[in-house]
Amino acid sequence: QVQLVESGGGLVQAGGSLRLACAASGRTVSTYLNGWVRQAPGKEREVVAAENGGGGSTYYADSVKGRFTISRDNVKNNLYLQMNILIPEDTAVYYCASTMSSTFVRVNVPSTYSYWGQGTQVTVSS
Repeated sequence: QVQLVESGGGLVQAGGSLRLACAASGRTVSTYLNGWVRQAPGKEREVVAAENGGGGSTYYADSVKGRFTISRDNVKNNLYLQMNILIPEDTAVYYCASTMSSTFVRVNVPSTYSYWGQGTQVTVSS
């Protein structure tokens, strides 16, 4: 049973930073395709970052490129999203997502991911 639990969300002023964490159980983070997906009110889910475990590939949505960084701790089996220079448009529920995959395709498509956390709210005030 794969379980993903996010933490680290909260309220931050524009220009600030937050670090989201995803604790994973039931699977090894280094062997899965992992991503962070966000959903703002009234909008569709958007994959903001993804990485393929030990494969060395990463993906960032244009809207967060240069500001967000996805990383992984293989010892703790955790996934992280470092978010810098936050803007009000980053306000959303952020989900950790994962799937067993040996390829790095369709990583920007939310339906690619089989396992999801419960989400953590990030609110950026102007």
